[in-house]
Amino acid sequence: KHICDDVLMDFDALKDVQSGLGTAGVIVMNKQTDIIAAISRLSYFYKHESCGQCTPCREGADWMYQIMERFVKGDANVGEIEMLDQISRQIEGHTICALGDAAAWPVQGLVRHFRPEIEARIAEYHAKKAVQ
Repeated sequence: KHICDDVLMDFDALKDVQSGLGTAGVIVMNKQTDIIAAISRLSYFYKHESCGQCTPCREGADWMYQIMERFVKGDANVGEIEMLDQISRQIEGHTICALGDAAAWPVQGLVRHFRPEIEARIAEYHAKKAVQ
């Protein structure tokens, strides 16, 4: 996105543009990367790494991953975008460790910055399905 062209890679500058370094891990992707699939893969990682002790993380990480997998295919409804964001916000700040927050932030960033791409993927899937 255009934000990446000018922003400094520090905590304060990224916070000012409603982004962040999250867990301070940086993944570099080119413009051809399927951002929906990339965030889905991160969701799988956090689902897998959840110890299961906290209900929001145990249930929410799995739920977010399932929704993200549907977004990768486009087999979802536009209303699920907001639902995914709300699920992530129910996880964030409600777990014992920081894994819940780390699981929620990539999903929140995807919804905040790439919502049109998600909507287009869903529309494309339903258009193809209608033709069949």
